[in-house]
Amino acid sequence: MTSFFKQIKPLNFVAYTIGCAFYAFALIYVNIPNKLAEGGVTGITLIFRALFSINPAITNIIFNVPILIIGFLKLGKRQILSTFYCIILLSFWLWLFQKFPILINLDHDKLISALLAGLLIGIGLGLVFRFGSTTGGSDIIARIIEQKFGVTMGKSLFAIDAIVLAMSLIYLNFAEMMYTLIMSFVSANVINLIQDGGYSAREFMIFSSQPVEIADKIMKDLERGSTYINIEGAYKRTPGKAVYVVVDPSEVRQVREIIEEIDPKAFVSIRIVSEQLGEGFTYLRKKRSIFGR
Repeated sequence: MTSFFKQIKPLNFVAYTIGCAFYAFALIYVNIPNKLAEGGVTGITLIFRALFSINPAITNIIFNVPILIIGFLKLGKRQILSTFYCIILLSFWLWLFQKFPILINLDHDKLISALLAGLLIGIGLGLVFRFGSTTGGSDIIARIIEQKFGVTMGKSLFAIDAIVLAMSLIYLNFAEMMYTLIMSFVSANVINLIQDGGYSAREFMIFSSQPVEIADKIMKDLERGSTYINIEGAYKRTPGKAVYVVVDPSEVRQVREIIEEIDPKAFVSIRIVSEQLGEGFTYLRKKRSIFGR
């Protein structure tokens, strides 16, 4: 156990703890009281709770053992150790919250309950996923799908959850299942938002007859570096340069105005960049005064 704690950073440990707490809080205080199911293995534990009155804190551990074995073979030792920790921690929070019942008054509004549960679950799982672990069950399967096929965990979890939700019709009526599906949709999007850091930059690819002037103007006005890419026109076989630059979303309008000012006929491609590392984004760059440079 000592060697395990040496393998994870303190920040990861905190993220796992808080994330599992959010997840368990939503299940005990929002999902169960308002008859909302859940996807994956957790959803199966809720089915067993409804049908056989078995504590989900116990079934959460039992059902995850075979999946952990598969995960050990596919994901490696380090991630499975952190996942094992999260499974134990989630069961602990499930057990603890059941010992201290709290009534959250939502006026029996199913939609509000679904939105709140989706938000809390999304925050909890998003923290766990962002720091490189899972809470077991379908999370491990989703992680394997992400690594092998490049499908985001939020999307694959939503698909897996839909299957388990259909099984939940054993103890839920159709309306309750639909509200649970809304909850799963919200949680999947919150997970993706947290995994992306809640921030997306904008990537410009600028094809212009005046690339140097555009690049210099962007550097002067926005203090953003750019890159020249050698290109060749397919029709006239004319060599040239394209300008590649990544900027903050708030700077998109300024870049477009610069391009329009210098070369109104320029061809511009703009894409969303979900993650960016380096100077100007993860490293500090010189701050400009509001009164000028």
